[in-house]
Amino acid sequence: MNRRSLTNRNVLVIGGAGFIGSHLVDKLIAEKVRKIIIIDNLFIGKKENITHALDNGAVFHIDDAENQEILSYLIEKHNIDIVFNCATKALNYSFINPSHAFLTNVIVLKNLLELQRKKAFQTLCHFSSSEAYGSAQYKPIDEQHPLIPETTYAAGKASADLMLQSYVNMFDLDAFIFRPFNNYGPRQNFEGPLAGVVPVTIKKILKGEAPEIHGSGQQTRDYIFVEDTVDLVLKAFPLISPGDVVNISTDQQISIQYVVETIVDVMEYQGTIMKKPGRKADVKSHRGSTCKLEKMVGTYNPTPFKEGISATVNWVKKHVT
Repeated sequence: MNRRSLTNRNVLVIGGAGFIGSHLVDKLIAEKVRKIIIIDNLFIGKKENITHALDNGAVFHIDDAENQEILSYLIEKHNIDIVFNCATKALNYSFINPSHAFLTNVIVLKNLLELQRKKAFQTLCHFSSSEAYGSAQYKPIDEQHPLIPETTYAAGKASADLMLQSYVNMFDLDAFIFRPFNNYGPRQNFEGPLAGVVPVTIKKILKGEAPEIHGSGQQTRDYIFVEDTVDLVLKAFPLISPGDVVNISTDQQISIQYVVETIVDVMEYQGTIMKKPGRKADVKSHRGSTCKLEKMVGTYNPTPFKEGISATVNWVKKHVT
């Protein structure tokens, strides 16, 4: 059997009730895995994100992957073959609790690598973040770009990535890294200080409040629709080499101002847009190279930004009370 085949495998998704994790779980169900186990501490994740998965036989544990004993228990109990690690704390959390934002990224992966080293499971697919690169030194950002993190969240991501690669070198593990750029779409958190810019802007307009642009609005991001991300990850999953890193991006850059203006356009908002001071440690510019990814999976057409925003607006409308 192909060691990377998902068919008839027992899969653990850490952070599987979260934004990207829950979409990954839905996609895995379609891949005919034998069993899906989800662990999430519901820090931002929501049980309602995995309704479809639970209806299709997924098993959900509310627990914290920072506890190695819990991971060890679940992996042994469910005879796990493959682990997808989507666990993290939101970037904004690093301004509230900088050390914990850093440590969550490092500790969860350390726990997994130690268990994998002891042959507890076979394959580890780790989700990093484009934030590990910091602001672009050149564009598009390829996988050779230096890691110059600007927040403790990003430093935790970069540290975890380096740790994974060192474990692969030392212990010949089947572990690898996907580095998604800025995801948006249904199920992204729109509540409180940890909310994403796209859903929080939609929510403000729905509530009759003025949307906000922090700083010049010319900061750019490489936005990718969340369903495209999980689709590309699972296409590249059997092909990526141990220890390798692959960007999940669209090779384009969209300014924050354009993001807000697109939401305003889709929602037919006629009011003002508030200008606010810039945020500290805000990445100035991101655009991810897709060359390596396309060599693996072929050319792909990402969801057009306005279309993705429309889908997100429809989802937020249903969920904002």
